[in-house]
Amino acid sequence: MLAQAGVGSRRVCEHLIDKGRIEVNGTKVTKQGMRIDPKTAVVKVDGMRVMITEELVHLALNKPIGWQSTMADEMGRPCVGDLVAERIAAGQRLFHVGRLDAETEGLLLLTNDGELAHRLMHPSYKVRKTYLADVDGVVSRETLRTLKEGIELEDGPVAVDECANLDIHEGSTLIKIVLHEGRKHIVRRLLEHVGHPVTRLVRTQVGTVPLGEQRPGTLRVLNGQEVGALYKAVGL
Repeated sequence: MLAQAGVGSRRVCEHLIDKGRIEVNGTKVTKQGMRIDPKTAVVKVDGMRVMITEELVHLALNKPIGWQSTMADEMGRPCVGDLVAERIAAGQRLFHVGRLDAETEGLLLLTNDGELAHRLMHPSYKVRKTYLADVDGVVSRETLRTLKEGIELEDGPVAVDECANLDIHEGSTLIKIVLHEGRKHIVRRLLEHVGHPVTRLVRTQVGTVPLGEQRPGTLRVLNGQEVGALYKAVGL
């Protein structure tokens, strides 16, 4: 079963068991051939969870600009549900992990594991999201410092985990923002507050999962390492 989950060949998996590097439900496995229920067992290799249940789905979508982060839209606007319509028709129930507003593009995670989706969105788990924003004006070092120290918005204080200017060109700045907040329009509101309205916004990473070179509107299945890192980040 470990080999089927992509951990390695059968021989490699047997070696991992011999070395005490496999845990099932918090207990180190010491014998070969242990039987488990793949629907309920929590299996970890070197502390990293391995997903062995075929029914679980974890996808990365590059949401195009102009699309709604919903599974259906009563106004008939293009939405994420349109891009996974075949999977939904086949009986998969997918949750989008947070939202991107219509004018924001980039990485949106989809899964049928509701608990994982909930924890990834909850600020207490501090899962970091990375954005690239084109903004009006030249962002000063003082402004970057202010963003890191924290700003009081109408719904409470917020501070970014990281921020840096990547490029300055003809009166505009490309800035990288990393934060674990998930409040509505949080990046746009932050940059508006410090006097640099956003003209383009792309989410490029969630946790350790990157958008990479995915084209807008495309889906990819997360690999085992990416999935394991997400579960580890939220304590599952």
